[in-house]
Amino acid sequence: MRYFPSATAIAPVLAILAAGSWAAPAAAQDTPAAESDSGLGDIIVTAQRREESLQDVPVAVSVLSGNTLDAITSSGSDVRVLAGRVPSLNIESSFGRTFPRFYIRGLGNTDFDLNASQPVSLVYDDVVLENPILKGFPIFDLDRVEVLRGPQGTLFGRNTPAGIVKFDTVKPGKTGGYARASYGRYGTTQVEVAAGAADDNGFSVRLSTLFQHRDNWVDNIATTKAKDLGGYDDIAARLQLQYENGPFTGRVTGQVRIYDGSAIIFRANTQVPGSNKLVGLGGAGTEFERDKVYQDGLNFQKLNTYNAGLNLEYDFGPVTAYSITSYWNGNFRSRGDIDGGFGAVFLPVSGPGLIPFQAQSQDNVPSLDQFTQEIRIASNNSGGLGYQVGAFYFDEKLDISSFEFGGPTDATPSAIAVQRQDSEAYGIFGSVNYAFDNGFKLQAGARYNHDTRAFVASRPVETRPPFVVSPNTPVPPQAATVKGKLLTWDASATYEASDALTFYARVARGYRAPSVQGRLTFSRTISTADQEETMSYEAGIKTAFFDDRVRFNLTGYYFDTKDLQLTAVGGTSNVASLLNVDAKGHGIEAELQAAPAKGLTFSIGGAWNVAEIDDANAFVAGCGSATPCTVLDPARPGSPGIFSIDGNQLPQSPKWTLNGTAGYEFPVGNGAIYAFTDWYYRSKIQFFLYQSVEFSDDKMIEGGLRVGYRTDRFDVAGFVRNITNDESPTGGIDFNNITSYVNEPRIYGVEASVKF
Repeated sequence: MRYFPSATAIAPVLAILAAGSWAAPAAAQDTPAAESDSGLGDIIVTAQRREESLQDVPVAVSVLSGNTLDAITSSGSDVRVLAGRVPSLNIESSFGRTFPRFYIRGLGNTDFDLNASQPVSLVYDDVVLENPILKGFPIFDLDRVEVLRGPQGTLFGRNTPAGIVKFDTVKPGKTGGYARASYGRYGTTQVEVAAGAADDNGFSVRLSTLFQHRDNWVDNIATTKAKDLGGYDDIAARLQLQYENGPFTGRVTGQVRIYDGSAIIFRANTQVPGSNKLVGLGGAGTEFERDKVYQDGLNFQKLNTYNAGLNLEYDFGPVTAYSITSYWNGNFRSRGDIDGGFGAVFLPVSGPGLIPFQAQSQDNVPSLDQFTQEIRIASNNSGGLGYQVGAFYFDEKLDISSFEFGGPTDATPSAIAVQRQDSEAYGIFGSVNYAFDNGFKLQAGARYNHDTRAFVASRPVETRPPFVVSPNTPVPPQAATVKGKLLTWDASATYEASDALTFYARVARGYRAPSVQGRLTFSRTISTADQEETMSYEAGIKTAFFDDRVRFNLTGYYFDTKDLQLTAVGGTSNVASLLNVDAKGHGIEAELQAAPAKGLTFSIGGAWNVAEIDDANAFVAGCGSATPCTVLDPARPGSPGIFSIDGNQLPQSPKWTLNGTAGYEFPVGNGAIYAFTDWYYRSKIQFFLYQSVEFSDDKMIEGGLRVGYRTDRFDVAGFVRNITNDESPTGGIDFNNITSYVNEPRIYGVEASVKF
């Protein structure tokens, strides 16, 4: 007989959470107000490649859907808006709406190269998106977003030692759809339409479209135009054709994204030496203005990506067989004013602050081709013995061109560096689980991974003077091939003590394939990094109380990573190079959801993460010699400008995060008036491997509010994002001056939607 703990037993826990003594919990799952009269409802996830209840999965997984997803995407936002919405997840970018960089439990990669590998994998409808320019595919017509923390190599493979961000789209099968449109500050416009149809013969179709626009809203005071930068047009579409006949299901998918707008805006000397506080164009003592810059360079970004996929599924009774075939193609161009300012100290006009020299660069991906194929067989039984086996193949061909310009508006580059990378990988995997009658469940799995990456780079054009780069001669082709292989595995145990209380423990071995980096714009050699291996241990509880009106999940973890792949960027030589270091981490993650009364929901959760370099032999260069930054790490004896990073928290890794949501609705007429608010807090982060006063941010607090009226078909609302107009730098450039880029501005507007 199952039992529910008493209110007396759980009250102390709730009191502690309400007092905020959990290291910053972060709410993660959606809690629709409409369901509050009957509890929170069951949340189904596919974290283990089959549909299961969130509370039964022995993995630290969080879900975003419904109200929460609708609210945070109201303002024409991109995938970065997911940062902090679940425990231990951070996302940032030095390219803006394209090329997001993901971090889970502190593990990530700040590398800005267009072939950069990341330890967090993005999986879109069961297909891994490896290249950074694919990972920014827009959020629209989604069923849910799942975030899996810790190594996920057994069932998902392909560079997942930190975890997975998993997107599941709404599939065909029903007739109907919705239209959603919003308009807000800076001309921010979003139109999202999805429509489907199905007949009695098993055929169905679903077309999903998204249009996002923002006017230029940042004034470059160096020009005569009123608004010069910050605008964009982002268009995406998805067409799915499906056929179901008895045990067979086949689905063909086509997707496209076209982006045309600003690259991220770099801002020169937004901090003064000895401080990380934002200052205005006039330097110390002047107020920072997000909508003003002073630049002499060009800024643009264009991205096109295309996808075709085929999913086949056949139910044989005891097992179901799956085939997932996907092809992605893309091209990309991005140019920006890297020094973030105007002129240079040796020119008649220069500013704001110190501009030692001009820096204007462009990066292109003329061609990206990614092909993946997975075949998987999964047992269909819901109890007793279950299993999955499969094989995976990955092939990627990538061309990259990097351009350096002598003058900010030059059309002809003074240096050109080119790269070609061919990657191939395959994996064979299996997983088995057994559910005992007494509430115990055991699970174990393994995957054999094999990766090969061939790389060649050169600098065929070099016309810069020797004081810029020396020797100022072209660089002949440099080549490297790296190979990696490893058996990764995981094992877990789950005990369902009652319908309300489940304990679990998990141990997993994660892997990231070896990497090559060869950005030869300033360097003459390429660098490589050995394969990365992570051992992760975690244990937790998952609970549900008061007729499923309250859920509380808690996880503790520890990881030990050997040969963590990091990238030392910038510094005196303005060279990005790979390195391997050892790292360790531990932390606590907590999530609380509640629907205490009809129409009322709230959630709170978060994480405390310690992710530190644990390597006495780890040294990197500090900021550039012309950059007056204050490095806090000890210098290596006899090596000025080289600093020990042993013991440093990993970059872009806050120790504390907190987020929460609250929603309330009450009936009016044929519908309900509602209000929904969401908040996110993170503690201090460093931008680089070394610690410095200037290249850091003490905290970020962002909130949103949505108020409206809805019926079964219609929804009209007003919204605001970044309510407090928080101004926080999210990254920097350290080879020239104290350059940074900042978070999104406050956006407010109105939205209307209709279901049909």
